[in-house]
Amino acid sequence: MRTLYRKFIVAILFLLTISITIGFILSNLVYMSSTKQKIDQQNVVIAKEIASNLETSSHFASFEPYLKSIGKLGYQIYVLNDSGKEAYFGQPFTKTELPQEAMKVLEDKKTYHGMESFSSQFLMMGHFSNDVKNTVGVPFSMNEQQYGLFLRPNNKLLFSDIHIILAGFIVAVSIISIIGVLWFAKYLIQPITKLTEATKEITRENFNYSLKIDRNDEIGELIKSFDTMQKQLQHNVQARKSFINDVSHDFQSPLMNIQGYAELLKSQEITEQERSDYLEIIDHESKRLSNLTKQLLVLTSLDQNAYPMKLSSVKIDDQIKQTLHRNQWRLEEKEIEVSYKLPSIIMKVDAELMSNVWDNLLTNAIKYNVPGGNIWINLEKTDTSITIIFKDTGIGISQEAVSQIFDRFYRVDSARKKDGTGLGLSIVKQIIDLHGGEITVDSMVGAGTTFTLRLPYK
Repeated sequence: MRTLYRKFIVAILFLLTISITIGFILSNLVYMSSTKQKIDQQNVVIAKEIASNLETSSHFASFEPYLKSIGKLGYQIYVLNDSGKEAYFGQPFTKTELPQEAMKVLEDKKTYHGMESFSSQFLMMGHFSNDVKNTVGVPFSMNEQQYGLFLRPNNKLLFSDIHIILAGFIVAVSIISIIGVLWFAKYLIQPITKLTEATKEITRENFNYSLKIDRNDEIGELIKSFDTMQKQLQHNVQARKSFINDVSHDFQSPLMNIQGYAELLKSQEITEQERSDYLEIIDHESKRLSNLTKQLLVLTSLDQNAYPMKLSSVKIDDQIKQTLHRNQWRLEEKEIEVSYKLPSIIMKVDAELMSNVWDNLLTNAIKYNVPGGNIWINLEKTDTSITIIFKDTGIGISQEAVSQIFDRFYRVDSARKKDGTGLGLSIVKQIIDLHGGEITVDSMVGAGTTFTLRLPYK
């Protein structure tokens, strides 16, 4: 498997190679287009000056001492006369074969531009070729004899101590840069490696894996997001386990009651009153199971990515009044007084889902209200939205629990666990979201709860 670290190193080395190649090409273009010709001309000027000195200095009995001194100053010199006699001064050439073009220096007294015309497969590197072809040549005469002088700078003397220091500096910077890139790549990849280990721990349901990475860059933000996700996953897993336990208990309790009282009904020794009581208990427990099953089915349907909304024109005020009518016996049982202000409003909604919303909100307001308490329901409309408020004088909800009240697996405390599944408000929230609205809750322990719904009016 190709790791990200390896890919990063390969990418850096690839970019470095491309940069060097492009730099080499550009340098060669500049060298071949202008620099090469300038170097040739500069050396021609020097060669002509040397030849001129030899021709005009009458005290020179021989050119050898003079050319030896020029060779020691950093030049390679090759001298050839018309009779074929040759001599070398300075550092010797590795290749001494002259081209036919160079012979015109003797034959036609023309200047030879070997540096300008010299070609090499390495282009600019040809400048350093120690070949007599890679010279400039000029004619001169001395002691009534014709000569050709071929000259080029000595490559070995081109590199002074400062050049060696600069070359060492470049090499050192290159090595340190590569080491730095390798270290930085490892520093960059290390948090990702730790994240990989953390994700493996999460698959084992270990949600307490500490990353201990403190950075203020994008990776730092990723670590913070991962920590948040880890905590949320831990909460979700714990909530699901708690939910499964609660739902199992909620199913098990009525089933055991139904089974137990059904066994008692088989007895011939019970009275008619006892039989009637047992049947009433079985009926009540059956309704509990039916309600729990219904809520689970609704929740499963809402979890589908494309819930088939059945929009129709619905009188919101009539729906709420019908919900009040269905729960009238509960209101009377707890002596709860209901006040409402429900002007006639028609809007397009899913009638079945919205009926579920009103039923859940009213059931909660009754269930967790105090005997002899109050419920207020208010409906208002603007040009763009409608607002529905359910307010009660019940036991209320703590501020810590308000932020989690719409979690489908959450039930506040033991007082709210009776006859509850922890699904009702989660269903309400999803239905309101499907309709493009929002729901908020304001509550205080012992002072009641207010649910506020806002739906876009169409």
